[in-house]
Amino acid sequence: MLNNSSSRPPGPRWEDEPVSLFDRGVFFTARQSLRRHATGGNVLIFATLLALVIANIPTVNSTYFNFWNQEVRLQIGSFNLFSHSGQPMSFLAFINDALMAIFFFVIGLEIKREVLVGELSSLRQALLPIIAAIGGMLVPVGVFYLLSRDTEYAGGTAIPMATDIAFSLGVLAMLGKRVPISVKIFLTTLAVVDDIGGIIVIAAFYSTHIEAMLLVYAALLLGLLLLGSQLHIKSKAFYLTVGGVVWFLFLNSGIHPTISGVLVAFCIPATPVFAPGKYIHNIRRAISNFKGDDTPAELARRTILDKEQMNWLKEVESSSDKVISPLQDLEDSLHPIVNYFILPLFAFANAGIFLLDMSFGEIFEGISLAIICGLVVGKFAGILSFSWLAVRLGWAPMPAHCNWHTMASVSMLGGIGFTVSLFIATLTFDTSIPTEATLLAHAKLGIVVGSLLSGIIAFVWLHLTLPKGIAPDAVDDY
Repeated sequence: MLNNSSSRPPGPRWEDEPVSLFDRGVFFTARQSLRRHATGGNVLIFATLLALVIANIPTVNSTYFNFWNQEVRLQIGSFNLFSHSGQPMSFLAFINDALMAIFFFVIGLEIKREVLVGELSSLRQALLPIIAAIGGMLVPVGVFYLLSRDTEYAGGTAIPMATDIAFSLGVLAMLGKRVPISVKIFLTTLAVVDDIGGIIVIAAFYSTHIEAMLLVYAALLLGLLLLGSQLHIKSKAFYLTVGGVVWFLFLNSGIHPTISGVLVAFCIPATPVFAPGKYIHNIRRAISNFKGDDTPAELARRTILDKEQMNWLKEVESSSDKVISPLQDLEDSLHPIVNYFILPLFAFANAGIFLLDMSFGEIFEGISLAIICGLVVGKFAGILSFSWLAVRLGWAPMPAHCNWHTMASVSMLGGIGFTVSLFIATLTFDTSIPTEATLLAHAKLGIVVGSLLSGIIAFVWLHLTLPKGIAPDAVDDY
């Protein structure tokens, strides 16, 4: 009889190591976040491919492109909430300026949570992805600058600096439990730091004529939100309503409105109404009111609760809501909306590129080539070299169960810049100017091709170099 080991595929294998209950508890929140992003990445890929197909069907594409120019109004009398400088927003502007503000609001919630209790709460724990992210922003910008000096597209320098967390984790998800969760957490933290860099760039370089008084009003409202947090106001409606006004003021102030989403997120309270101890006490008191003399047969027959039991269960439900902080509750509630609606809609609206009037050679010239090199070469070199330097100098340890092959392939994954890169590209070029509209189309093409190349190379590299079997820190419920 053949030994079972002889049927194993060649190559290194993970050694079987037990995972402690402590590890399961520590990584539960991270696993849930990773799962959401990875699943959302599949929807994002589908929306992107659908946009590319529809944009190149001659009988349909004119409807596709014209659709995004429709006006959007939410009007009471003469006041239109979705207006910019008195002009109604197009559907495309509504997606990019309003819905993407919700996306950046969720990013702000993630950043605050990571700083308070996540990977960014410990400097030593967060130092390696922070340093790697800095390299992953500086080097691609440098590569793009070298290829775009004295050209009409030099203003797009920031386009290849972003990492798309949904797409990159989607690639890792294709490899299943072979990928250590520590590597996934490293990539997630890197992408969060990347997002912070993108937010700073948008705030600093994509502002137009500033209306100072509107910013003063917005600052006063942000102060009101902070005061509400200090006074332990936990009403999500309060923060979202005031936050909506802040968004409108930013929209008309000259500062890009997505920045308002991040600032409002930083004002959301991270402490619950009930401490866990009080929550457990309330639940035990409510459950103790159920009759203890009911037989199992009687309980099995009962299908409708009496009035008292309903009140007790409502008390349990109310206590459960109050033990979750507004920050965590909003993040958990908005993630499905962002991952399954906002980001796919953004991709579907912005990734449609008319390719029929382009030659194959145009992919590898001009702004397309600069972006592809920035994403594929710049991101890889920046993340890997800065990570190597940090580990060699002893500033930070390598992620658990990780070697330099893994780090190199994860660095290549950082070149998937899709969502934020597309967003920065739409901010860079004015489509009302024909030459800039052409540059934007070529920039989008470079982003799609560069992200695709980075994803394919990283997947093949990981597939060939990762040990076979289940990673030591993988768990059953991931």
